[in-house]
Amino acid sequence: MSDNILVLYGSYRSDRMGIRLADFLLNRLSARGAAPELIDAQAVGLPMLDRMYKEYPKGAAPPAMEALAEKIRRADAFLFVAGEYNWGPQPGLKNLTDHFLEEWFWRPAAIASYSAGRFSGARAGLVWHGILSEMGMAVISSQLAVGPIADTLDERGEPIGKPGEALARAFPRFADDLAWWTEAARAQRARRAPPY
Repeated sequence: MSDNILVLYGSYRSDRMGIRLADFLLNRLSARGAAPELIDAQAVGLPMLDRMYKEYPKGAAPPAMEALAEKIRRADAFLFVAGEYNWGPQPGLKNLTDHFLEEWFWRPAAIASYSAGRFSGARAGLVWHGILSEMGMAVISSQLAVGPIADTLDERGEPIGKPGEALARAFPRFADDLAWWTEAARAQRARRAPPY
């Protein structure tokens, strides 16, 4: 059984560099036999949060929100591609995430952060860890931190230079960690219903 992994990305910039990391992750996860799917906040196009999905009467949520809710419910795991904006999370990804709550519960989440600078989005990754835990996900301990992103991945999401080599070496452990927790959570949900 292939792991159904949603790779969530949230940049709205015209020259989006983080999509390189999303592409790298999609390609590498597919090569390992997983079934990843990109969820691009810009393409989904949810408005700034007014009502959460659960606050709409059944069947009355906007179609894009309804479709994404179904994808989240079917997913085995989540991988957040987290850009760092001024020491914090990207507003586009945060807005997309906040539209849902119960849909995220009882599945593992991983964080791959990035930035244009040498801190590689690590500060945003730290913030995301708390956010995702609060939203009912089991956040894995491994984290990828990529930066400067332009010196790590080319336009196709392929590793370049020494930073790219370091990312390629780090990815297998990160992916193994996510795969282990994905399998464990799926088995536990099949064995016993979540407590709420």
